[in-house]
Amino acid sequence: MATTSQSALITGGASGMGLEVVKALARRGGWHLHLLDLNAERGKQAASEVGNATFHKVNVLDYDSLANVFQEVYDTEGRLDFVFANAGIVERFNFYESHPPGKPPPPPDQTVVDINLKSVLNTAWLAQHYFRQSTDSDNKNLIMTSSVGGFYRCLVSPSYCASKHGVVGLMRSIAPFFYKHHGVRVNAICPASVRTNLLDSTAWNTFDKDVFVPIEKISEAVLMLIDGYDLGGKAVGSGEPLHRSNGVTSGEKLYGQAVELSGTNHYYREQIPLCSGHQAACMKATERETYVE
Repeated sequence: MATTSQSALITGGASGMGLEVVKALARRGGWHLHLLDLNAERGKQAASEVGNATFHKVNVLDYDSLANVFQEVYDTEGRLDFVFANAGIVERFNFYESHPPGKPPPPPDQTVVDINLKSVLNTAWLAQHYFRQSTDSDNKNLIMTSSVGGFYRCLVSPSYCASKHGVVGLMRSIAPFFYKHHGVRVNAICPASVRTNLLDSTAWNTFDKDVFVPIEKISEAVLMLIDGYDLGGKAVGSGEPLHRSNGVTSGEKLYGQAVELSGTNHYYREQIPLCSGHQAACMKATERETYVE
């Protein structure tokens, strides 16, 4: 039987941005929080400090492990209200490293793509399944963590950049269907650099100290999207405040948004415009659930 408390599942929930969101929801009250992470020591400590939280040791690269936790959470709570697909890493190798001639180089390490994109896709897939069953929930949300690397080039970490572009594309593709058929609002946060354990201090010290997004801005943006109402975002270039723009009409809550975070500000980034009527017709042909009739 479903509980009256809302149920949240957060990947990468034991530290950094995930833990910041967990703490923000705990302060609100009325949530049962499920933290998923690979680091058991850190996860257990986080859950005990937050209260009303349960830690699940999960390798998000293992679909069966991830799926089993989704089932466990649903069996325990009887509902699923919020999923934060947040687990992510940055690549730890030099994409531009040269190798000896005379033979092919070894393959690049694609773990960053597996975690940042493939696991997010799996999380969205599983969230859809359990959101469908959560008929007692009237405010279901899936939020994905992308990055400003989902919009801009990133020379130092091209694999990371490619994965975060993929997250934005995934969000924009599924958001209309999830909203129409399941009442689920799907959005993505796209922050600039946040000083977490994603990199070590040596790497972070190569950044100017004034370029970072305060970690409190992450939880503010996530809570804003859960609530569904804008908190003073700005149009890129104009600096003018937005009010549920980007195709969201009056009376609707925010969905399908790629929210860029820069410093203490946030901005809504629209999909690039179609280049021609021909392209519009081509993309219109993709507005369906499957190619198989």
